[in-house]
Amino acid sequence: MQVELHPATVLHRRDYRDSSLLIELFSRDHGRIGAVARGARKRWQGVIEPFSSLLVSWRGRGELLSLNHAESVGPARHLHGRSIACAFYTNELLLRMTRRHDPHPELFQRHNATLDQLAAGANPEPVLRLFERDLLHLLGYGLDLEQCSEDGAPLRRDTRYRYLPQHGAVYFTPSGDGVAVDGATLLALHEGGPFDAAQLAQLKGLMRSILAPHVGQRPLHSRELARWYTGQPRRQAEWPPESKELHP
Repeated sequence: MQVELHPATVLHRRDYRDSSLLIELFSRDHGRIGAVARGARKRWQGVIEPFSSLLVSWRGRGELLSLNHAESVGPARHLHGRSIACAFYTNELLLRMTRRHDPHPELFQRHNATLDQLAAGANPEPVLRLFERDLLHLLGYGLDLEQCSEDGAPLRRDTRYRYLPQHGAVYFTPSGDGVAVDGATLLALHEGGPFDAAQLAQLKGLMRSILAPHVGQRPLHSRELARWYTGQPRRQAEWPPESKELHP
């Protein structure tokens, strides 16, 4: 199979042999693909980089394809500081939660829009929470953010709930399962914001619990990278972040 000049975003790359690269791409119409880019460190120096939007050509079948061509689309995304960790986080979610050769064109567009927001200096917290919400929805795990699963009543902004990943929002009890969250927070997530600081703190814990079954038990390396940028204690002894392999 030969594919010519197809839109794709670089999720991850690592050196392979003397001058080649092993890369993971998220393509618009073919989903996530893995490819060998032979001689890429000379032929496409500075082109095949994480977060880059490309037009790529490849051939082959199976799990690992052969990249024939890569060219940049539009200006490079310049990410700085914590935004780098946040962008890696979106990439790592796609690596963990999508299957190769499973097309998700709407998710491709949504991911690129998120990277553009991060590169433009947007506050990462609401950007990431909305990306997580849309990622779950587009992969078929959408959240019920409008009604209580116990009785079907519309969520109330002044009511406290517990959110169960498999069931949705239930009325709050002190010893119940799930993450405690205010109705106003769930409705703000449904509406796409705006969020106050307390709501963002609730949503961070909520989304982490909901995503946990989908990303697996292995730690997300991008979270370690975020700790490095914010000066928080690291959970792993080996570092610096540049040496971390983000591929699952």
